[in-house]
Amino acid sequence: MMARREPTVLVVLGNRPQFIKHAPVERAFAQHAPGVRVVTVDTGQHYDYGLAGIFMDELELGPPAHSLGVGSASHAEQLARMLPPLEHVIREERAGCVLVYGDTNSTLGGALAARSAGVPVAHVEAGLRSFDRSMPEELNRLLVDRIADDLYCPTPTARANLAAEGIGDGVHVVGDVMADIALLLADAADSRWARWEARGLDARGYALVTAHRAANTTEESLRSLVATLVSAPVPLVFPVHPRTEAQLTRLGLHVELAEAPHVMLLPPIGYLDTACLLRHARCLATDSGGMQKEAYVHGIPCITMRDTTEWVETVEAGANTLVHLSRRRIHGALEAAFARDPGDLPLEGLPAVYGSGDSARQIVEGITA
Repeated sequence: MMARREPTVLVVLGNRPQFIKHAPVERAFAQHAPGVRVVTVDTGQHYDYGLAGIFMDELELGPPAHSLGVGSASHAEQLARMLPPLEHVIREERAGCVLVYGDTNSTLGGALAARSAGVPVAHVEAGLRSFDRSMPEELNRLLVDRIADDLYCPTPTARANLAAEGIGDGVHVVGDVMADIALLLADAADSRWARWEARGLDARGYALVTAHRAANTTEESLRSLVATLVSAPVPLVFPVHPRTEAQLTRLGLHVELAEAPHVMLLPPIGYLDTACLLRHARCLATDSGGMQKEAYVHGIPCITMRDTTEWVETVEAGANTLVHLSRRRIHGALEAAFARDPGDLPLEGLPAVYGSGDSARQIVEGITA
């Protein structure tokens, strides 16, 4: 266990999944370690209110103590912008531990700045591997796990990945904090269904779509994706990420999607509405790592528009299908999902591989031991 020099944990956040992940951990600190001062830093990697601010509001997270406003940029430029102010904040707050989540540039920036300041690092979601080093997220995971002191793994598979890389010290299997929040807020999410029903949606009558990965928003990939969605054989609900929206507009593809009668385009929506739409969908089609896992927790079949996934347990359990951007495979997977009796959802008998809802407590107890 890491030894804290001060009862201060500095938390580095930068995109909306990280705000979601931090919500149960912040609650667990308040409940189980009220003497610890938790200081949050928002790097501003996702600077759009629909991507971050609305999540902070819904999850009842207080405003960050520090906002860096690094904005959208390349991997190298984002790191260059965030490292000096992060190191300054770590020293100013006399942090005894820096807590980082997941695999973003903010995760790596927080870990590197902590190391530079001589402060221990705790990494939540350690040990995940897609084994695809063309993904910047995979490189971030590999690097952060090499320099973290405490590594909180969501599954035994993640621990095995670390062991295969010679990492054994400070490794803890605690379950998944996104499962914590998904279970905690399921009823609140369901309470929003009436407003979507009023907009003409039928429960189990649509597929929810999300797409934002850099690899899927290049011109070639996005044109392929739009053609696939426009010709899809089932109704789709598509909340559009700002990065994707910008590319759709630049390439003149937004109108084509908007005019497709079976596609409902939405602006970015908050956590509760996203969870509500997911829980009432027939299936999810996504390129997001976090959404794959949330679909699994809620028992909704997932179609992953990638060749690899870090959440291998979802595939092994038969709840997730990898299709890349193949129109034939995506359409086939959608048709298979809609051939399923909607009464069979949520899926039953899935192993509870992501824990039973107390991951955040275990993390807080580990950090404060």
